[in-house]
Amino acid sequence: MAKCHRNDVASLILDRPGTATAAGGHSRIWTVFSGSAFRRVIFDAVSCGGGSRQRNRRREEEEFIAATAGSTAKAPEKRKAVRSEKLADLLSMAETPEAESDAETKLKEDALEELKRVARGLQAEDLATRKDAARSVRLRAKEDSEARVTLAMLGAIPPLVGMLDSEDADSQIASLYAMLNLGIGNDVNKAAIVKAGGVHNMLKLIESPGDPNPSVLEAIVANFLGLSALDSNKPVIGSSGAIPFLVKTLQSSSPQAKQDALRALYNLSIFASNVSVILETDLIPFLLKTLGDMEVSERVLAILSNVVSTPEGRKAISRAPDALPILVDALNWNDSPGCQEKASYILMVMAHKAYGDRQAMIEAGIVSSLLELTLLGSTLAQKRASRMLECLRVDKGKQVSENYGGNSGGAAVSAPICGGSASSSSSANPNAGEVEDMMMSEEKKAVKQLVQQSLQNNMKRIVKRANLPQDFVPSDHFKSLTSSSTSKSLPF
Repeated sequence: MAKCHRNDVASLILDRPGTATAAGGHSRIWTVFSGSAFRRVIFDAVSCGGGSRQRNRRREEEEFIAATAGSTAKAPEKRKAVRSEKLADLLSMAETPEAESDAETKLKEDALEELKRVARGLQAEDLATRKDAARSVRLRAKEDSEARVTLAMLGAIPPLVGMLDSEDADSQIASLYAMLNLGIGNDVNKAAIVKAGGVHNMLKLIESPGDPNPSVLEAIVANFLGLSALDSNKPVIGSSGAIPFLVKTLQSSSPQAKQDALRALYNLSIFASNVSVILETDLIPFLLKTLGDMEVSERVLAILSNVVSTPEGRKAISRAPDALPILVDALNWNDSPGCQEKASYILMVMAHKAYGDRQAMIEAGIVSSLLELTLLGSTLAQKRASRMLECLRVDKGKQVSENYGGNSGGAAVSAPICGGSASSSSSANPNAGEVEDMMMSEEKKAVKQLVQQSLQNNMKRIVKRANLPQDFVPSDHFKSLTSSSTSKSLPF
């Protein structure tokens, strides 16, 4: 640093104007050299190291710029390569859907041509060809909803209905199951089958002389089940004569045919006008006898719920042998809430519509079942049981008033549950206090009897669920409890 300083100072001084060199190689500075100029010289000489650092920094910046310029020169090439790759991908993606769409279009065209071939086969003169075409319709319409629509549009339904006139059982079965699959989830096809005369041709097969083929009968029942699901078909099927056939099938046929017939009758019973046709058969007594078979009991009660909605239906149920005791017993099926709800609905409607039915229900022991149902039943069953209990209590009060009312000209004595003060009752009838005591004692006896009956019924169910012997005898302690229980002992 010192060496650099001396050399720079000497060179600068010697280069200044106003300096001279002597002959002997010695130099001297002129006195005219100003102090400010000398300070600048000294400053420049001292800053020589800073100048070198600036040069080094400048060199590094130039190298960085050169390197950056090189990288930026390569960047467009990389971007061009990336763009070309993306463009190739886009072109390949654009070409792939077209190829796929072409393949799908080809498959759809082939499927449509095949369905057209099947539809033409249904109109062939050869019975074997028509039979094979019907089988193809059955297979293609089984799980393909689009095929059902397309086949119907190609006119497959009328030829299938016409095949029922054939005397060949295999052709009839193929046609029936083809129509059944065409109607799956398609209301338009169901209506078209009925409009084309499908119900009429099916009934012709049923009424034909000789013993009909059991497989044909099962296929007809299955078709009635599917067609009756459409509301517009219910009155047509109900008035066609199909209901007696379904009732007969329900009483004697294969298990699958019985299930289909029962479900078809439920669909038809929804339409009120069909109830009168149902009542012309012996379906109601048969259903009440069947009640208890847990595989069909809920469906049976559903049909009775539709029947009881009409006045003639209520009369038919109440006139059936042991109808009310059977329905009251269904209220105790704690393991089947659906049956309890439907049985309570039937009894509730009958209790609100007919006074005689209420008396028969009380005689059948409905009160204890309703009390238990209000505690242990579902929410819907509890509401219905409460409404029936209220209705029966009012009727009981009226009955007590009529029994203890005195002469015909006197005022009737009201039951405690129906209101009325003791003073007004005593003023109207001098024996009102005695009558009230008798009524209260009757109420206490009834409550005690209900509690005892409920406890005994619960004990029987516990014994049954525990798989204990049927001759199991409760202990004396339990007997004493049931004989001395009050309303506080009701099971919760």
